Amino acid sequence: MTPTTIPTLQSHPSADGIWIGMRPAPDLCIADVPVPQGATTCVVVQGGTVQWVGPQDAWPAAWNALPRFDARGALATPGLVDCHTHLVYGGQRANEFAMRLAGATYEEVARAGGGIVSSVRATREASEDELFALALPRLQALLDEGVCSIEIKSGYGLALDHERKQLRVARRLGEALGVTVRTTFLGAHALPPEYAGRSQDYTDLVCNEMLPALAAEGLVDAVDVFCERIAFTLAETEQVFQAARALGIPVKLHAEQLSDMGGAALAARYGALSCDHIEHLSQAGIDAMKQAGTVAVLLPGAYYTLRDTHLPPIAALREAGVPMAVSTDHNPGTSPALSLLLMANMACTLFRLTVPEALAGITTHGARALGLQDTHGLIASGRPANFVLWPFADAAELAYWFGHKPARTIVRQGRIAKGA
Repeated sequence: MTPTTIPTLQSHPSADGIWIGMRPAPDLCIADVPVPQGATTCVVVQGGTVQWVGPQDAWPAAWNALPRFDARGALATPGLVDCHTHLVYGGQRANEFAMRLAGATYEEVARAGGGIVSSVRATREASEDELFALALPRLQALLDEGVCSIEIKSGYGLALDHERKQLRVARRLGEALGVTVRTTFLGAHALPPEYAGRSQDYTDLVCNEMLPALAAEGLVDAVDVFCERIAFTLAETEQVFQAARALGIPVKLHAEQLSDMGGAALAARYGALSCDHIEHLSQAGIDAMKQAGTVAVLLPGAYYTLRDTHLPPIAALREAGVPMAVSTDHNPGTSPALSLLLMANMACTLFRLTVPEALAGITTHGARALGLQDTHGLIASGRPANFVLWPFADAAELAYWFGHKPARTIVRQGRIAKGA
């Protein structure tokens, strides 16, 4: 399969100019000059970078010659951040959706040869170009909604060549569509069939061969592990974390999704960027995450698809002050979601997040979960120009509506990706 030729972001017009008449969403914009709540704001963009944010009538005269873009009172937010996805894979798993509806559990599907291993088969059979062509419309759907930075994990190859193939496609997607892509090596996602009964041998392969080779090729921004009864033990997880630390690569963790394994506390000891899923997170895990500054990533799409009933400990996370991000967890088995705004709605309705918490979860805290807190997730001077203008009177509408793509204007990496 040959990928369709697509326009790159570089073919879109520059966003350099003075963007006037914007209304920043509450708590989501740091202005260089204080702006009263609800007041109109302007953002100065030059060289693809935000140079100044402040009241519309106070921008410095040095930029008077720049073109002006009238936002016409649109609500402004930072570009959205989807901080946990498995976007590159072959095949689909709709049959497993039907199995679960008929009563099979996640673990029963996995033990029957479905689950992650079925996606491994399809991914191994696909070429790099085929994987690129399959992932392209998925990523475009997210970008059309206002996503400006995204994480893409490997983990459906489970062999060096196939993990490399996934990560190379992730890099290509970022370059082709002009979006910030953070790649995460998830070689310890499941045990491949050829290593059945040899979990330690496969963990050694991940640590001693796969990770060093992929890191040397510049394909790894972070390292993740699925720490669970049906996946990798605490000891194996720590072995992977030690290998990542030796290479100077930050870690993340699929933690406490199906049971309390103590993975979050372990990840926090290694300064993890995030612990994700965390439905069964304990108070000890919360305390460790708070101390380490680790972000809790909530994945309501998987919770919904699996018809889970064990809620993540939102009140305890809130009380401890642990930042909560929200993400699609796009994957073919448990969260085939392609709308980050829908996830914000689900986080509010299913997990009882407040609207400000949900919006911070898909912007500021999402960026922090990727280690991008200094460049993404806020509209502020010195940062790349990534912001979205919405035709809404109230910020709550971002989490209220679902089923459409309401973004009026999207500025991504200093280019106007949508609107004018």
